[in-house]
Amino acid sequence: MPTIAVVDYDMGNLHSACKGLEKAGAAPKITDSSLELEQADAIVLPGVGAFDPAVQHLRSRHLEAPLKRAIASGKPFLGICLGLQILFESSEEGKEPGLGIIAGTVKRFRHEPGITIPHMGWNQLELTQPHSPLWQQLPAAPWLYFVHSYYVDPTDANVRAATITHGSQTVTAAIAKENLMAVQFHPEKSSTSGLQILANFVQLVNSRPLSMIG
Repeated sequence: MPTIAVVDYDMGNLHSACKGLEKAGAAPKITDSSLELEQADAIVLPGVGAFDPAVQHLRSRHLEAPLKRAIASGKPFLGICLGLQILFESSEEGKEPGLGIIAGTVKRFRHEPGITIPHMGWNQLELTQPHSPLWQQLPAAPWLYFVHSYYVDPTDANVRAATITHGSQTVTAAIAKENLMAVQFHPEKSSTSGLQILANFVQLVNSRPLSMIG
């Protein structure tokens, strides 16, 4: 069974992410070891909290370069919530540079009448890459669970895999570019649709040719 490394950098919901992956048929391994990231068949980067501490913790554990190498190698990679945001170049939430793997910035929702910030609860995806492996066997407009005040704004609109609308604002809810996928919502808290998304990621890992594993 392929091993999925779940990155431990003191920023969040590692065990709930692992439980979701286990239900999806994976063997997740929590780690902050660059060697174990290199040896893993796929990587999941979860996260809850603020942008600056997240990138500081990653860099203090010398994980930035191993993550970049893993993504560049073609290894399947899934970012969740804050694990999506720190892939970008910068955030309005802080001053630290992000990992810069995806061009663009992280922005705060604008205040407007009738919406709450943070955006918390269930929202419906509009799939802008409907044939992405993440969305297989999902309804046309699935409901997922969100908790966030900031959203990613990629420079290249083609990396958007899904959007949501909150008030009058339509923003990116997921990105996908080759082996790199990341979502703003919490699949592990999103009932059947969320579990299906994790199962789709596990299936993607399982379907890789043996020559590409590792």
